[in-house]
Amino acid sequence: MTVRSFLFAVALAGCAARPHDSTQLASPEASAHAIAPSHEGVANLQPPPPPVLESPCPEGMVIVDGDYCTEVRQDCLVWQDPPSSPFARCARYAPSICMGSRIRKRFCIDRDEYVSPGEVVPSSNVSWSDARQACERNSKRLCLETEWEFACEGEAMLPYPTGYVRDPKACSIDKLDLVDPSTGRLRDKRVAPSELQRCASPFGAVGMTGNVDEWVWRDRTPGEHRSALKGGWWMPARDRCRPATTAHDEHFHELQTGVRCCADAM
Repeated sequence: MTVRSFLFAVALAGCAARPHDSTQLASPEASAHAIAPSHEGVANLQPPPPPVLESPCPEGMVIVDGDYCTEVRQDCLVWQDPPSSPFARCARYAPSICMGSRIRKRFCIDRDEYVSPGEVVPSSNVSWSDARQACERNSKRLCLETEWEFACEGEAMLPYPTGYVRDPKACSIDKLDLVDPSTGRLRDKRVAPSELQRCASPFGAVGMTGNVDEWVWRDRTPGEHRSALKGGWWMPARDRCRPATTAHDEHFHELQTGVRCCADAM
């Protein structure tokens, strides 16, 4: 056998001995099918939906949770009325300063002023005693003065629930033509809570200044009675979060007196 014949025989033997390479022979379609991931059971691997958290407050109430300041300094930058007036209105305040201590508070408060069943506007001509009973009938309680203040002003101690600037377009305040000359009686200028959604506090309580004066259980300001009125009504007066009227007893009521209730958070 010549050298050329020997080498040719060795080459043929090597080709015969080489193992079969299936990846080289498989069609592109077959390869794609072989490596495609299976979707069977994928739905079971999706993350579960987030749990529905139960509200800490009854329906129609909002949670108030944070640090309340016991003593606040609020400086008016632009007065609308002479500052010597007891009902002087401030158009714009400087940022509030906490001069006292901070106390943790957590409770629920009605989102809106109390509206009697079947009515549209907030209840009025309500005495402190009536307000207390109305809250208790609904498994709630009369707000403490400091609770009401905190729900109105938030941790920033805002003078108005809407901020540092007085806004009669958002809240039911600064109404004129208050008395009917034919009767000498106060005109009823209450509006429905649905019209006051822009008059919302930092915690989401609506209409806390203006519309109707709201009864509270006094626990901060000095006074002879347990009763105090907060927020003012529709007349052009202070209508701020901090001031309180404490001159009226538990049986006083007039067209402009109403209420909103509080409750312990769950």
